[in-house]
Amino acid sequence: MDRRPPSAAVLVLHGGHENGTEPPPWGPLNLPGVRMRPFVRALRRATRARQDGTEVLVRQVRYVHRGWNGPRADALRDALAALDALGEEAGDDMPVILLGHSMGARAALRAAGHPLVRGVVGLAPWCPPGDPVTQLAGRDVVLVHSSRDRITSPQATQSLTARARRAGARTCMVTVRGGDHAMIRRAPAWHRLTTTLVTGLLGTGSLPEPVTTALGLPPTAEPTEGTLDLDRLRAQRGPAGLLPSS
Repeated sequence: MDRRPPSAAVLVLHGGHENGTEPPPWGPLNLPGVRMRPFVRALRRATRARQDGTEVLVRQVRYVHRGWNGPRADALRDALAALDALGEEAGDDMPVILLGHSMGARAALRAAGHPLVRGVVGLAPWCPPGDPVTQLAGRDVVLVHSSRDRITSPQATQSLTARARRAGARTCMVTVRGGDHAMIRRAPAWHRLTTTLVTGLLGTGSLPEPVTTALGLPPTAEPTEGTLDLDRLRAQRGPAGLLPSS
């Protein structure tokens, strides 16, 4: 069967540094990029071509500079350039989900106003208090954060989900107890949950019911109302076993 043009896309943005104008190293020396490879593999398996011949593109964004670099916001520039290129390649009406970790999650949140973007999944996101949220209006935003993260703040993530909800976004936060910023502790749980969230937002899979409920909260909801616990989600996993057991 001939393949049809891609029906949707996922752009993956790895982490980086607060400052650093040099380019990221290539290959295995780029540890933030290596950290996202299991997520990319899992997403490609979950979104491979279906019987109707359609497929979902899964692409990684290559940064020009390894740091955010203050007002330059270099990772944001790279994310927007990748979205523009994707639109030229596959069409201006193809829905895109942005998946980012740490600095990459910050770039994803900031780039969400691009017309191709339908949603954002942010892992251990870097959410400075002054970052804007109006660009998230009309988007689905699910942020996942370890309760023990010492690099980025889960409290700041919870605050951003509430601010974004008031600005017109549909938001949810999932807390991973016992995890870490690098997503090494409980790695299978991070990988499986992320795949479930991304495919759910794409419409190629099903979101856990509590996540759907949280995304539908009114703008006036308290921050804690939209915050879920991964281990409690596990108890409500569907018959397909979409949520991890470890």
